[in-house]
Amino acid sequence: TLLERQIRKYKPRLAAVADEKAAAALKLAVADTDTKVTAGEDGLCEVSVMRGVQAVLTSVVGIAGLVPTLAAIESGKDILLANKETLVAAGDLVMAAAKERRVNILPVDSEHSAVFQCLQGASGAVRRILLTASGGAFFGKTAKELKNVSLDDALRHPNWSMGRKITVDSATLMNKGFEVIEARHLFGVPYERIEVVIHRESIIHSMVEFEDCSVLAQMGVPDMRLPLHYALCYPKRLPSAARALDFTEISRLSFAQPDCGTFPLLPLAFAAGTAGGTAPAALNAANEAAVALFLKNKIRFADIADIVTRQVEAHKNAASPSLGDIIATDRQIKEVVFHDYGNFSGGNLSALDSDA
Repeated sequence: TLLERQIRKYKPRLAAVADEKAAAALKLAVADTDTKVTAGEDGLCEVSVMRGVQAVLTSVVGIAGLVPTLAAIESGKDILLANKETLVAAGDLVMAAAKERRVNILPVDSEHSAVFQCLQGASGAVRRILLTASGGAFFGKTAKELKNVSLDDALRHPNWSMGRKITVDSATLMNKGFEVIEARHLFGVPYERIEVVIHRESIIHSMVEFEDCSVLAQMGVPDMRLPLHYALCYPKRLPSAARALDFTEISRLSFAQPDCGTFPLLPLAFAAGTAGGTAPAALNAANEAAVALFLKNKIRFADIADIVTRQVEAHKNAASPSLGDIIATDRQIKEVVFHDYGNFSGGNLSALDSDA
């Protein structure tokens, strides 16, 4: 209903819907308009390669964004990337394709946008990339306290308004683990020089330390319109609708090390990224499946880390994977998780995926 209203208001040439039944219903609803309605991955790819488009903003949640993003790159479009799973699962393939087609990939995630902005015009080698994290809904909790938290508890993010899946990922710190892998691909800095710092206020969005030990930080209110606006207007800086940062309102800026014992998915992401191959794709697939089950109240919050860890440790890593290898890894692991933990057959995967 909302998409129909948007179509009537903005009159787009094309609208893509993930679910084919929903797309069919929408097509009937807007039959009196000039908007074409497409469905599924093919529909997203059709959006991605439209003529007359210079840049594609990809913000689809999960690995569903991978193939359409590659299609956009192959058609020569610049990418405004807000879909971290694309680089997590297939970073080597995506970055190689962008280099071959001479396509720009501009980060939209607030942390990577911050690093990107700090690097503009900078000289000298990067000593460290410091990715800030709010700590999510359960900062300061112990592993024992996390055993009985609810879905509603996990969805109470302290600073950002995000989708359900990303909010849960923030609560487990997996979101930050994904961002570590993404930063490795975007900026070419080895994992040992990427660090995560808990910063509860979400005022500093990330920092870069250079070889002279000087640190540049990008600051602003926690508003996703800021990094999105920067990517859309790059390389210019134009007025935005975001609220200006008032330093007199800030009482303190606090920093802490992440608790990797209580939140083991963060070090697991470092390990999977370092291993390379299909390990990051396995990490992402297991997490997508586990979070989908949690959002359906099929498992507990603490089960997410256990499930993901078991799947990654059991995975037989394949070096230098093709796109087909990555997609097969994603499908196989999701089928195992849904079958073993959710009592779902393969025919139910799409419903769980779309919910996440």
